[in-house]
Amino acid sequence: MKILDWYILKRYLLTFTMLLLLFIPIMITVHLAEKIGKILENEVPLSEVLIYFLDFTIYFTYLLFPLFLFISVIWFTSKLANNTEVIAFLSSGVSFTRFLRPYLMGAVVIAIFSLVLGMILAPKASEGFNDFSYKYLKKGRKAVNNTNVFRQINDNEVIYVSSFDVKNNYGRNFTLEHFDNNKLTYKITATTIKYLEKDTIYRLQDWVKRDILENEDKIEFLRRKDTLFDFKVKELIPVIYAAETKTYGDLKRFIEAEEAKGSSDVGRFKLVLYRKWSLPVSVFILTIIAVAVSSIKRRGGMGVNLAVGICIAMVFVFFDKIFGVMAEQSDFPPLIAVWFPNVIFGILAVYLLYNAKR
Repeated sequence: MKILDWYILKRYLLTFTMLLLLFIPIMITVHLAEKIGKILENEVPLSEVLIYFLDFTIYFTYLLFPLFLFISVIWFTSKLANNTEVIAFLSSGVSFTRFLRPYLMGAVVIAIFSLVLGMILAPKASEGFNDFSYKYLKKGRKAVNNTNVFRQINDNEVIYVSSFDVKNNYGRNFTLEHFDNNKLTYKITATTIKYLEKDTIYRLQDWVKRDILENEDKIEFLRRKDTLFDFKVKELIPVIYAAETKTYGDLKRFIEAEEAKGSSDVGRFKLVLYRKWSLPVSVFILTIIAVAVSSIKRRGGMGVNLAVGICIAMVFVFFDKIFGVMAEQSDFPPLIAVWFPNVIFGILAVYLLYNAKR
């Protein structure tokens, strides 16, 4: 059976590799056709463009990894079924579970590749891709989440800004609360806050300080006040794609620091962290589904298997994106958002595998 194992394993890995090599030039061509105008307009150096498209390739390969994997397995397994090779294998006394073994061996190789891609290569590529995009292709836009910013700046103080204009270092509806032993001692509010970079100070309009005393509160008011704060502007406005640019260890430490600051973006960051582990697991699930769907010889031939496979893959991607957006935009737990598609499609894989055995 080693001959069968090697035959299927080589076809698995070769088809997956060839599919990547086929789609990568297409992705680059389409993206270049879309962005060439802005690239020429900004006179971007050729070396930066080449590095950008290398980062683009790695970045989108990681994003579309499940789709590439699923289509490749559907493709070559359908060819085996159409050539009656699957029937020949099973008729020789090989069980369907045994027939599945080389596929799982291939899935192990692909899963390891996805781990390396997600933990090391994709973060660096994401940083290069996004930095280039915001520097040359999205000029005038900032890669920050600048609304409803809530941060803990030290052990005793938290701040809030309803919105912050990065370009002008200007925020609205500023609030600072100071605590001693978990008890609020004073609170500062202002209708606007502006960072004066030249003087390295903050200017607050309609400044109000309320001291919380035992008997009665003390309130101070100034039309304008220049002062210093124990935080920097960049702490107010974390980069949107910050989590995507960090390796696994750095990302864990980054999330811990953001949790300590009370960042409202922790859910988005955890989503990136959990996906680094969920993708390798989805490799096995999608492999089993693809084999179960395409190992049957159908009247419509490979086209039917490919159509069914692509529909399943698109539904998987749809579920992944929908739950990802829910976790980013609401209090939906990111752990459930990441693993729910795998659980649903894992159940589907078991069902399809059971019927394929029959």
